[in-house]
Formats: sequence, structure tokens, C-alpha cells
Amino acid sequence: MTIYHGSLHKIEHPQFGAGNPKTDYGPGFYCTQNIELAKEWGCSEEQNGFANEYTLNPDGLSVLDLNQNYTILNWLAILLENRTFDLRRDIAIEGKKYILQNFLPEYKSYDIIKGYRADDSYFSFATAFLENTISVQKLNRAMKLGRLGEQIVLKSEKSFTHIQFVQCHTSEKETWFPKKSERDSKARRDFFALRSEDFGGLHEEIYLLDLIRQEVAADDARLQRALSL
Repeated sequence: MTIYHGSLHKIEHPQFGAGNPKTDYGPGFYCTQNIELAKEWGCSEEQNGFANEYTLNPDGLSVLDLNQNYTILNWLAILLENRTFDLRRDIAIEGKKYILQNFLPEYKSYDIIKGYRADDSYFSFATAFLENTISVQKLNRAMKLGRLGEQIVLKSEKSFTHIQFVQCHTSEKETWFPKKSERDSKARRDFFALRSEDFGGLHEEIYLLDLIRQEVAADDARLQRALSL
């Protein structure tokens, strides 16, 4: 498959172990199959960047796809373990502990992880759920807003031997930074509209406090039913 990595730099030889460890799924090389998203991620408001293009041969690699057979709470648990959340309310602090204890999948042994990218808007959606102001149904729906895309993350040293640099595509800041900003803004606008939608009424919606009080686990039928709405 063809994948792209957005960066302010040309990266012909990605290095295992490099980069910021406080990212969505921990240390890794974060890519996408969408060149437009890579260009948006690659530039800043002040500087042009690049969408570095690679080929990835997944043969022989273990892949954890968080969009298959996992729920949005599994994704959130991994995010909670790796990203820094400024949690001040008691419910959010207790909720973080509960989500990590009950929904954190074994993910560190995989070569590749596929899942949502926690852009600023997605991060704010997750925070709203932890503060008990939106239900799990609305969090699940919110993650599809704004078409912010799925990322492919190379996690293991072995996975780095399966990619080959192809070329660099320039990401002009005048074009791609406004596109990134508009995509994020649209996700936020749609989110505010989503908050007023009816998901079967308050008695049907499941909030973080409900998960804790009712001791809802990952395989709970109530949760599976709620996320199918």
C-alpha cells in the first residue's frame, strides 16, 4: 500500500524510536493513506512542509485495526495512556481510571496500529465525554465528523523494514494550512449540532457516570446496543 507522512521535513529514512512519545498510540511513525491529509498535517501556519510518500508491504506484520471489533472506548483508553489530558473534575479523574482498567486493549506488541487521529477537535470530543457532558453514543458519532481520517502507525522495529521511500510532495502553507483549519472547524460545528440530537432520549444514552455506576465492561450488551444507534 501507499502511505504518506506529513512533516516539516523530508524524511527518506524513518528511524525507529524517533519522535514524540506523547502521541496517540505512543512512539511510532504516524502515516495516512490520504495524501491530502498528509499535506494538511505536514505544514504549519508559518512554514511549508512535505507529504513524504512510502510504499508499505504489510506481509508478515501484525496489524491492530481499532475500527474492526473494537469500540470507541478502546480507542479512548489507548489515548488516555499516551496523551496528556488536563483532567480537573473528579468524574473525569475517576473515569480515566475506569476506562483504563476496563477498556485498554493489548496494543503494544503489534507491528502496526490503524485508528483515528486525535486532532484538536477529536481531543476536545474525548474530553467532553470524560467530563460527563456527552454520551458514549455522541462520542462515537463525533469521531466521524470532519473527515479527519484514519492513521496508520508503524510501531515495531520490524515494521520499519517494510517501508520504502518513494518521493516528497510539497505542502504549501497558503493552501494546506487553511484546509486543515477548515476541516477542524467543520468538525467542531457539526459537533455542536450533534450535541442537540436525540439518540433515543436521555434514558437510552450512556454517559461516563453510567459506565462506572453500572460497571459496564467492553463486552456488555448495553454498550454494544448503544454504539449501534
